[in-house]
Amino acid sequence: MRILIAGGGTGGHVIPALAIARELRDRRNAEVRFVGTARGMETRLVPEAGFPLELIHVGQLKGVSLLTRVRTLADLPLGVLRCVSLLRNYRPHVVVGVGGYASGPAMMAAILLRIPTLAFEPNAVPGLANRIVGKKVSAAAVNFAPACKYFRNAVVTGVPVRPDFFSLPERCPSAPPHLLVFGGSQGARALNQAMPSVARDLLEAIPRLTITHQTGRGNQASVSAAYAQAGVPLDRCSSDRVSVHEFLTDMPLQFAHADLLLCRSGASTVAELAAAAKPSVLVPFPQAADDHQRSNADVLVQAGAARMILQAELTPEKLLAHLGELLQNRPLLEHMGRQARKLAHPDAVGEIAALIDQLAKNTPAS
Repeated sequence: MRILIAGGGTGGHVIPALAIARELRDRRNAEVRFVGTARGMETRLVPEAGFPLELIHVGQLKGVSLLTRVRTLADLPLGVLRCVSLLRNYRPHVVVGVGGYASGPAMMAAILLRIPTLAFEPNAVPGLANRIVGKKVSAAAVNFAPACKYFRNAVVTGVPVRPDFFSLPERCPSAPPHLLVFGGSQGARALNQAMPSVARDLLEAIPRLTITHQTGRGNQASVSAAYAQAGVPLDRCSSDRVSVHEFLTDMPLQFAHADLLLCRSGASTVAELAAAAKPSVLVPFPQAADDHQRSNADVLVQAGAARMILQAELTPEKLLAHLGELLQNRPLLEHMGRQARKLAHPDAVGEIAALIDQLAKNTPAS
């Protein structure tokens, strides 16, 4: 079975795509190749994972100037033709679009050549590439039920998540409450600014509380200084109650130690929260394409698994009120965690691979 996975750009696209690729290669003996662009994370992560990567030139359409959009639209037919050539040479049984710059041209080319296609959509609201091809694909694997309406033959499979997140030890009821703050590997400026401003009052209100804060690359010193300026002195970025880190390497372990998480609401983060059965206060990244992080967060909020604070409304008073209320109400945190787990999909990668396998068997490549 030959599979082509198209798309990438951010970790939210590339990391699940690699999980799918490994499942297909290691458990279904498939040959997998990727199509991406030079500007995405796939240029580093895909070769490191041992998969071939073809690059095409595709520009941006959203969040750019009119001139850039015109150039992108002018280049789009060339991108599709390049993908037609790649598909004719490789002859994949299925093309999987994971969203991102390269996904649209590759999926359009596959549809033109009548090659079976599967769209993978991790967000509650699909990105532009998946919205364009959604009604023309053979099938779709989505993370959230609201996304089904954008696709033909959509199945809610969830997002592939590391198995460790599903088997975390339960928190000891007598353990001090612990808050984990993070904004992804690049951090989140809004969280880095807001959390230190409320830390002293929060620590005074909850005497046994401890806090771990991941700042993202290059932000550890400034965030530590902000804590100190707010009245929480740190010695080499930590005290007995607050520790500040540029990057945390073992996130399942960090989740296990936390009673509550303050974070963004990207698709992978939301899937990990559900897998780990952890309650959260979510601050969606407002510049995310199509405001999809807000839609992701809203799914958890509607399920009773999270609270949401829009970044424009992220005042110290509001943040302190939410964190203080939740961290002092363990039964509520436990209930929110149970609600989060109801949204989890332990075998997402297996279900997605089974869909791909079925498409390949129904209409094999010539």
